[in-house]
Amino acid sequence: MENTTTNKSESLLKSAWLIAVVIVISKFMGFLRDIVVANFYGAGLVSDAYFYAYQIPSLALILLGGVGGPFHSAVVSVFSKLIPQGANKADENVNKLFNTFLTASFIVFLMLAILIFVFADVIMSFIISNGSPELIGLATQHLKIMTPVFVIGGLVGIYYGVLVSYKKFMIPNISPMLMSLAIVVILLLAKNDEKGILLAIATTVGGLCQFLFQLPKIKQLGFKLRPNLDFFNNVQFKNVLELLFPAILSSTVGQIHIYVDMFFASSLKEGAWTAIGYANRVYQFPVGILVTAFLVPLFPLFSRLVADKDYEGVKYYFNKGVGLLNFACFPILIMILLLSYDGVKFVFERGKFGSDATFMVAEALIFLSVSLLPYVFRDSITRVYYAFNDSKTPFYVAFSSIILKFLLNWLMVPKLGIGGITLSTSLVTLWNAVILALLIRKKMSFGFKKYFVDFSKMFIVAVITYFICFWIYKLVVLLHLPLIIQLLSMAAIICIIYVLLVVLFKIEYANELLERLYSKWKR
Repeated sequence: MENTTTNKSESLLKSAWLIAVVIVISKFMGFLRDIVVANFYGAGLVSDAYFYAYQIPSLALILLGGVGGPFHSAVVSVFSKLIPQGANKADENVNKLFNTFLTASFIVFLMLAILIFVFADVIMSFIISNGSPELIGLATQHLKIMTPVFVIGGLVGIYYGVLVSYKKFMIPNISPMLMSLAIVVILLLAKNDEKGILLAIATTVGGLCQFLFQLPKIKQLGFKLRPNLDFFNNVQFKNVLELLFPAILSSTVGQIHIYVDMFFASSLKEGAWTAIGYANRVYQFPVGILVTAFLVPLFPLFSRLVADKDYEGVKYYFNKGVGLLNFACFPILIMILLLSYDGVKFVFERGKFGSDATFMVAEALIFLSVSLLPYVFRDSITRVYYAFNDSKTPFYVAFSSIILKFLLNWLMVPKLGIGGITLSTSLVTLWNAVILALLIRKKMSFGFKKYFVDFSKMFIVAVITYFICFWIYKLVVLLHLPLIIQLLSMAAIICIIYVLLVVLFKIEYANELLERLYSKWKR
């Protein structure tokens, strides 16, 4: 049993490292895209219009169809239990389920896309009701151009789920960079796009590329793309739907949070929503790498362990995975708190992106960083619920926080502006994490004692590290080094001090990491 656990743990870490490398490249492409977009449009009317409009198709492509989204999660949860261990080809039953799900998703999303295109002006007028007529009109144009992305989203999620069920982790994490690449190439070739129309076109082209990129591997796995309208006689399809609908509603609730933010942001100064969007992208760069790298291989494992009723295994890998994520997230949080303004300045401040925009993004980022650790816990424990085929509980919890989100924005935005919006997001994330942790006891005894002991030790280490590095940074600034040297040297100092203190406090994750690095160095 011990050898099996060790082998699984090593396999998990190996998969996580490989996925992390791919995600780093993908996130780097996303960063490059953001730099190009910021350089072309700054933080103003055009960028606000694009980011307001993009929230609609992104619901399908990222929230519903992305890695970790409802379509991906539903497919992994059901297909992982149907596919024999070690199988590398789809049998007839799996093929039929795949085509039934694909056909149903295409029909539903196509109908929704047509409605969005027809009523684009009404949708934008409602979401950004405090915006100017010029902003609403431009956002409407962008939304109509990007409507086809809505059709693609769910289908991409199904492809992702199938590939992950067969342990093909790389392609789902490579394909998102195709949208970034399309945007960068089209904008650099155009060089002039005063209203952002080419930006919207490039987004649609990128979504289509993301979809087509999956096809060869899907066919290689033995899947034959044949429309199947047998929606009522397939028991497994009903199982997918039972998991999918509450998960979709849960993600839609998350999108409602964003629409609430959009409503409040439209009353702030021009560029506010763009600044919040860039802050979220900077935040998601390290967090997305870590969370996706660990949860993509962990989720199928959770599903199999639950199917085998191995609840001790679920608890072990949950504590292991989240503990490692927390260990990595604390120094990231310190970096954001100390280096956010200079980091945003170095990355974005060029072209039409000025110092005012830099300040807005840094302010939003600092308040958003508070959600980092609750975010990791919430996303991890949500996968455990999905492994139990329970997406209703995460939905109810997310739904309960809509009023909380609105009230927090109403209280905080007048006093903190942009920071009020992102701080309310952090507090809502914390609320969701706590409630999900309390309710999981209905399914299994989780025993969070070890988790909280390790978390408390790492928290103390992080606080000490922050204050030491705060004063070191003041000294580094006095040296007037180039900004990139300041940032890199401080990032290294933060990591070194943090790791040394973690070793001093005898936190197991640090010792395990150092042992692995030492063994690799010896080889």
